[in-house]
Amino acid sequence: MNNIEEKVNGLVTPDPLQRQEGGEHYKGMKIQPVEFVHANGIPYLEGCAIKYLCRHRAKGGVVDLLKAKHYIDLIISLEYKNQQP
Repeated sequence: MNNIEEKVNGLVTPDPLQRQEGGEHYKGMKIQPVEFVHANGIPYLEGCAIKYLCRHRAKGGVVDLLKAKHYIDLIISLEYKNQQP
């Protein structure tokens, strides 16, 4: 093993999807939001909205729904500013 591989191997856990920082609200899901977002190439703002929508019952309640709405509002403002509904 070369020096770069040793450094990388020391930074990456065997399966980061099995470890969660700050709670357990994603671990019980059949597919975690990060897996879904990554597999589908979903952009950042949409991914954040999905994350908060998926976890609101297990963690933040209405606050998480408001966070999801904020990200949706950002998408509308940044990408659809000049379009009529």
